[in-house]
Amino acid sequence: MGDVLALVEARLRTTLGEPDARAAVTFLGTDRIEVLRFMDGDIVRYATLGMSATPMADPTAALADPVKGPRAELVLSVRAGLADTDKVLRPLAVLAASPQVEGLVVAPGASLDVGGPLWPGAPFSSVLVAEAGGLVEDLELAGPMDPVRFLPLLPMTANEAARKRVKGAQELQERWLSHGTDLRDPLRAGVPLD
Repeated sequence: MGDVLALVEARLRTTLGEPDARAAVTFLGTDRIEVLRFMDGDIVRYATLGMSATPMADPTAALADPVKGPRAELVLSVRAGLADTDKVLRPLAVLAASPQVEGLVVAPGASLDVGGPLWPGAPFSSVLVAEAGGLVEDLELAGPMDPVRFLPLLPMTANEAARKRVKGAQELQERWLSHGTDLRDPLRAGVPLD
């Protein structure tokens, strides 16, 4: 477990630079989850560290495989200085702990909800999990372990989350694209859904 997390942190540092802050959260019955903060000009990136320590298991499986199975970490990118986004650390840790706590397999196209604003005043309480490989490349591990995927999180308003449930992730992403939505704006309004 420690070896995997050391490799994950090295990949994050190689890609995003040195973190300028980190916080750790431990939930009862789960492993420790850290959230690292990286500054890149006017963009602040938050990356989880700890979710990939063990593979995510299918909740219907009789036994969880301790070696094989999907592994992931979460990455959120927002514009710095527009909102108190550093308060997203605990909600991100909650999302990263969800495979251990709820038996979820977090994958692209999934919606994750934290039950409250991602940060104070945020119009978002949920995120869309996007495809990996864009910002941080997958981290190959020694076989038979699956690679660690770094999954971007795209904040969604309540209306966008409802639309995604009805029409699917692809339709919502196309709508964002066609409207030129700045998904890194921590104060953005929801995309028109009519």
